[in-house]
Amino acid sequence: MELLVATHNEHKKEEIQQILGNDFTVKSLTDYDIHEEIIEDGDSFHANALIKAKYCFEKTGIPSLGDDSGLVVDALDGRPGIYSARYAGDHDFAQNIKKVLSELEGETNRKAYFITVLCYYDKNGAQYFEGKAHGNLLTENKGFKGFGYDPIFVPEGYGKTFAEMNPEDKNKISHRRKAIDMFLDNVKRNDRH
Repeated sequence: MELLVATHNEHKKEEIQQILGNDFTVKSLTDYDIHEEIIEDGDSFHANALIKAKYCFEKTGIPSLGDDSGLVVDALDGRPGIYSARYAGDHDFAQNIKKVLSELEGETNRKAYFITVLCYYDKNGAQYFEGKAHGNLLTENKGFKGFGYDPIFVPEGYGKTFAEMNPEDKNKISHRRKAIDMFLDNVKRNDRH
């Protein structure tokens, strides 16, 4: 089954392809030569995921997956949240991390979670799948793998950051993995009916 993922981010496309396996061919916006900006002006992860998935489906007719992900920090009242990718600079994660760390300076509550909301959109409309990975934030970067806030996020029950883990290990426990597993369960259930 072909699936259009509403992203130009090759990391994200590869991560989703790895998790979904061989039953799906994951394509990105780049593969379809769609380059106009999709304006994510929703007020929630669900709204932004829907905007992306619906746009892609309407543009191509291919079942589409929109995802909105972010880092939610307890001590920052949920920030950066839906603004995670552009918290200090548009997709400038070095600056984004710096801003989060400076806002957390002296804070003992380092609890945070990553969330992914997937919206699957096809001829039947929208369905949502949500995954979370809980953990704590460090005071400095560790590791070079992954992307985004991975270098400061240590998932619960682990002694290293997402950025220090092998992609395969991260993909077993990540927020995106949990959301995609829910999506896969749903596809399998529907195939049986």
